[in-house]
Amino acid sequence: MTTALIEIIESAWENRELLQKKETRDAINEVVGLLDSGQMRVAEPSGETWKVNEWIKKAVLLYFPIRQMEVTEAGPLEFYDKIPLKHNYEKLGVRVVPHAVSRYGSYLAPGVVMMPSYVNIGAYVDSNTMVDTWATVGSCAQVGKNVHLSGGVGIGGVLEPVQASPVIIEDGCFIGSRCIIVEGVRIGAEAVLGANVVITQSTRIIDVSGVEPIEYKGYVPPRSVVIPGSCSKVFPAGEYQVSCALIIGKRKASTDLKTSLNNVLRDFGVQV
Repeated sequence: MTTALIEIIESAWENRELLQKKETRDAINEVVGLLDSGQMRVAEPSGETWKVNEWIKKAVLLYFPIRQMEVTEAGPLEFYDKIPLKHNYEKLGVRVVPHAVSRYGSYLAPGVVMMPSYVNIGAYVDSNTMVDTWATVGSCAQVGKNVHLSGGVGIGGVLEPVQASPVIIEDGCFIGSRCIIVEGVRIGAEAVLGANVVITQSTRIIDVSGVEPIEYKGYVPPRSVVIPGSCSKVFPAGEYQVSCALIIGKRKASTDLKTSLNNVLRDFGVQV
């Protein structure tokens, strides 16, 4: 069945006239339905790395042109969009606080808590994760189990270009208030990011916990404790400070995974 779906989606991606065929529309709807139920996902663990299923991202993109704009009402609230909202949260075992919104085609595992926040189509949020107030989980982002996305966190989405990797937050991470993680950055399991850390593919991520600095791009190793920093960069107009992310140590094995962000950072003499 998967092979047949892939062939139909790839053909429609190359020839949009095929969107007029019922077989094509049925295949696209099936893929989005499987994303919604968690039976498929845009990216999945593959050993020590992650495999991105680009054809599924194509299916999500193709879902938009086969949908019509429609009104959705929730009590006195009204929405006008092509993508319906998720529903049946009680059956799903997901707690959703007004005014949290998640789109159909996103997956929320049992035990997820959504404070007033937003989860976009194609995203995958695993069990017992907290999406805190005004946090956003962008299209196709992958968020693991027992993660805390603190207030105002922005997890970037990715649909185009199709080859681009989604943001991945692995199990047990604590992402501090107002952090921004975009452009396919991967945060390793049980990492702790202090408030206001911004990481893109071009952000220098520097481990300063040892005698010599170790630099990463687009990846934070597991159990890292990260805070905002700055480093010098020379421009034609002179030398200036630009943002970077500093790894100041590792989360201790003895640290309770549910401990507060402040307590973890205080282990390293950092106050936020």
